[in-house]
Amino acid sequence: MVAPRANWKGYIKFGEVAFPVALYTAASSSERIAFNTLNRKTGNRVRREFVDSETGDAVERDDQVKGFEIEDGRYVVLEPDEVAAAIPNSDKTLKVEAFIPIDEVDDVYFDKPYYLAPDKMGSDAYKLLRDGMTKAKVAAIARTVLFRRLRTVLIRPHGSGLIGSTLNYDYEVRSSEKAFEEMPDLKIEGEMLELAKHIINTKKGQFDPKQFEDRYEKAVVELVKAKIEGRTLPKKKAVAASKPSDLLQALRESAGMSAPAKTKRTAANANAGKSRQKATRASGSKGRSTGAHQRRAS
Repeated sequence: MVAPRANWKGYIKFGEVAFPVALYTAASSSERIAFNTLNRKTGNRVRREFVDSETGDAVERDDQVKGFEIEDGRYVVLEPDEVAAAIPNSDKTLKVEAFIPIDEVDDVYFDKPYYLAPDKMGSDAYKLLRDGMTKAKVAAIARTVLFRRLRTVLIRPHGSGLIGSTLNYDYEVRSSEKAFEEMPDLKIEGEMLELAKHIINTKKGQFDPKQFEDRYEKAVVELVKAKIEGRTLPKKKAVAASKPSDLLQALRESAGMSAPAKTKRTAANANAGKSRQKATRASGSKGRSTGAHQRRAS
């Protein structure tokens, strides 16, 4: 197996202590299934081509340049050397600016994770920082130029090493107020809240990424195999829509509780009811008959 290639090499510096590290990608989508775009008629791959939006002519790479739109249809042209000159200078050093409580950063700010591995020459200082942060339950905020941009990096202990996560800037994170502005102001309490707590307690578990399967990836692999072998995959059954029900009843069913039983008349009760009806009718008939005799006698 080929050893992973470092994305970046530099130093971590806290106080007057500095040691060399290498940065490796911790999460990658390179293993996902990828498709090529083909010409349906010829079966050949097609290539992407840039064309002039007005003339429709193809534009070669050497004639392409960056532009920033200042108003509709007007651009400021930026030459490659001008863009390169604007990039902050990098001293290849992750300077720790502060140590903060490890759970203080909202994960909505997290961008991409990278493993920070030590160089052999700096392993003692590396372990000192890792163990010190672990004991103090803190993370480190550091900055450096990564991939041509000044990045803020959150460094945390991770297993036997350190992990650095680039952070989104504040202007990149959208406010949650717009997303939740139509949330009704409801107070949930009583039986519904207790049932929700019960269901949560019965579903408690631990995060194990191995339990989660990429069903899309698996389905595409099976589809490709079927195509190669000339097979057709069986059609999936349509998912039946769940019947609407009230929230309380849905909670009761989720908690394994049956709905309150409706009162049912047993055979004995039904017969007794019929007997009472017969007796009532008979009594009424007898009463009417006695009254008639009395009127004739008078």
